[in-house]
Amino acid sequence: MIRTVPRTEPHPPRPAPRPSDGDRYDLYAAAAAVLLVTAAVLIGHHIQDTRHTLSVGWPPVLGSWQPHGGPGTPAALLVAVLTVAHGPALSVRIPWRVLLPLAWATSMAWIFSLALVDGPRRGIAVRLTTRNEYLQVIDRFQDIPAALRGFTQHILIHSPDNWPAHVAGHPPAATLTFVLLDRLGLRGGAWAGVWCVSVGATACVAVLVAIRALAGERLARRAAPFLAVAPAAVWMGTSADAYFAAVASWAVALLAVALTRGSLRAAAASGLLFGLTCYLSYGLTLFAFIAAAVLFLGRHAIRERPVLIAHLLVGAAVVPIAFTLAGFDWWEGYHLLVVRYYQGAGGTRPYGYWVWANLACTVLITGLATAAGLRRGGAKLANGPGGALSSPDGSGARAPADPRLAFLTAAALLALLVADLSGMSKAETERIWLPFAMWLLPACAFLTRHRAWLAAQVVLPLLLNHLLLTGW
Repeated sequence: MIRTVPRTEPHPPRPAPRPSDGDRYDLYAAAAAVLLVTAAVLIGHHIQDTRHTLSVGWPPVLGSWQPHGGPGTPAALLVAVLTVAHGPALSVRIPWRVLLPLAWATSMAWIFSLALVDGPRRGIAVRLTTRNEYLQVIDRFQDIPAALRGFTQHILIHSPDNWPAHVAGHPPAATLTFVLLDRLGLRGGAWAGVWCVSVGATACVAVLVAIRALAGERLARRAAPFLAVAPAAVWMGTSADAYFAAVASWAVALLAVALTRGSLRAAAASGLLFGLTCYLSYGLTLFAFIAAAVLFLGRHAIRERPVLIAHLLVGAAVVPIAFTLAGFDWWEGYHLLVVRYYQGAGGTRPYGYWVWANLACTVLITGLATAAGLRRGGAKLANGPGGALSSPDGSGARAPADPRLAFLTAAALLALLVADLSGMSKAETERIWLPFAMWLLPACAFLTRHRAWLAAQVVLPLLLNHLLLTGW
């Protein structure tokens, strides 16, 4: 008997996956961001050529058109390729205790390699020694208490021995950091640059710690590659704002840990860093919006253990009390800074251009993926931030993760918009807004085509750093 075997028809080829509506809208958001930057470039060049009021070389960025390469080029390309090829898979597979130091190391490699595109001296060692920078006044802090007592007397341009722009534009904790580095023997621009890069690169770790505490490990892992190779790295290797970003980010991260674990030490440490943040930069008081978002998400833990807030407030009072006792009046310094701001370029830069061109600078430091991610975050937030986090003892409802992260990034965006509308950030926001940018980047965790968006993220800073000679 002959047994017949049923004939099997070959499976028809699987149709290629079609882009979803979400993917299409992501592209629309990215295209809108491209149009915003294009408009800022074209209109900015027209204003600069006709009115000469922008005071930047290549609007909307402080810099000049100068295609170039350098010793950092091969390293930057290597970091970019490795991160795009392996970052998304590694970030979801390796242990959490390994992911954090790997993210820090990747961020440092990315920042250093991009900075070295301009050469070892101009890229890192020289930027913090120019005439407007903190290292110019190290010798004037031989007597630190006396320097703090007389700090506000040198803020205005017409005051005797007026401070350089960056010293006058920040509370004295910024300058004092580099004075203390000098006292420790870490003198000169090279050590100052290494400090800013090494500490600044930890900002991505702080954000990951906060996301894990507030929105879960899944979203933190998805955001990790985007934080490690952020376009903001172009400016993080050449300015003290990277250091400020790290301090502010760790203040938020420790607050998130305090609320989710019930840690009084973390609450006190968070307050201490929030206080320091306000004495590093006047504008970073707007981090109060992000802190308020964390407190809202952790409101159940606060009800269960209100002593956390007491420790937070006590910690936050330490730095202000210390500087006040030393003779520095924060409010007087801020009001004098406003006058100084309008005595300089801030008085001529047109608000009508910068109020929207600043947002184009934000696109350049956060990338097109962040624009798409914020669009997705807005859609998730439309249903509300949901319930509070679980209390430290595990009781209480825990809200869905996606809206919690969307709520956090929305708070960062709000802080940035308030800074924009204030008129005190006209131009140079590619550097000034680095601390806020770190909290917009986690929105990339909402995206679906991670490798494609990550490729777009690394191409942007490579182009910027090789086509422009940035001022910072």
